[in-house]
Amino acid sequence: MRIRLIAAALFLGALLPATPAAADSNGGVRVMPLGDSITEGTQVPGGYRIGLWQRLSAGGYQVDFTGSQYNGPAALGDHDHEGHPGWRIDQIDANVVTWLRNTGSHTVLLHIGTNDILQNYDVGRAPARLSGLIDHITATAPDAEVFVATIIPLANSGQESAARTFNSAIPGIVTANQNAGKHVHLVDLHSAVTTGDLIDGIHPTATGYDKMAATWFGALKSVPGSIGTPGTSSARQIVGAQSGRCVDAASAANGTQVRLQDCGGQAGQAWTPAGQTLTVGGTKCLDASGHGTTNGTPVIVWDCHGQTNQQWTITANGSITGVQSGLCLDAYGQGTANGTQLVLWTCSGQANQRWTLR
Repeated sequence: MRIRLIAAALFLGALLPATPAAADSNGGVRVMPLGDSITEGTQVPGGYRIGLWQRLSAGGYQVDFTGSQYNGPAALGDHDHEGHPGWRIDQIDANVVTWLRNTGSHTVLLHIGTNDILQNYDVGRAPARLSGLIDHITATAPDAEVFVATIIPLANSGQESAARTFNSAIPGIVTANQNAGKHVHLVDLHSAVTTGDLIDGIHPTATGYDKMAATWFGALKSVPGSIGTPGTSSARQIVGAQSGRCVDAASAANGTQVRLQDCGGQAGQAWTPAGQTLTVGGTKCLDASGHGTTNGTPVIVWDCHGQTNQQWTITANGSITGVQSGLCLDAYGQGTANGTQLVLWTCSGQANQRWTLR
């Protein structure tokens, strides 16, 4: 009876409006913890994110958790997440494209399906729904590293049987995505936690959540680039979503036009967001001041201490917009050869190029 009441509470939780606090912003690789109450940390606010954050920090990794939700203790250095108590796969799927576009997340930690089991919601088709969700994630963020977890055990024997059946389909879904060239990885959280680690038959104790954290951390370390490199700065490349090219300013003098480079090439230049200023090596900035507001105006590089320094904002939809000019960086229709010049376009224009920081 207690299990049923908890499941009902989880279902009702999906109907209640959330009131997120101001988001943390820590620089580094953007990682989205995505799922239901187990991601949110029901019973232990912050959940596995506490232990994961502590391991990342101790390992020298610079990571920025992302999401529209916010909770957890002070021991959790970054409180942002996308965990929604009571939500099923279809409910996450209905919102995930917006969340990814709003955050520009590079890495996704997906643990979802528990509420499909608890609510007995078309359980036989739950794997197909999961596959569709992964398709939407990879289509929206094709360069993202997506870690798909098996769901943790349930104390109720009938529900646990359904969970095991659901979990048995996940390796095949992950393999199919990998064969299609997608950056999708399997994480076995079901084996990491036992029913003895559950506080209410559904949610882990602090010890159980920490076991989840250790497993997530091991999986992330096994995939280069998913959490960056220990001890490195938070500099990230500005990558065109359509062209797949990076903004480059290597050895650029004042007035030099910005070029596009292959992101894997030696000439690919990383940029660091410092407030609203995008700098390289602490000296060069993207600039649009003095160039008017005409579509097609070239972007140039300036000394960050110069009077002509142009600040930029990274908008929710992924465009990088000049604070002064109100124009966006654009590479649409400019080709993909190294040395292609960037131009400015109105942010609402059809030629506007979306960018991501990674």
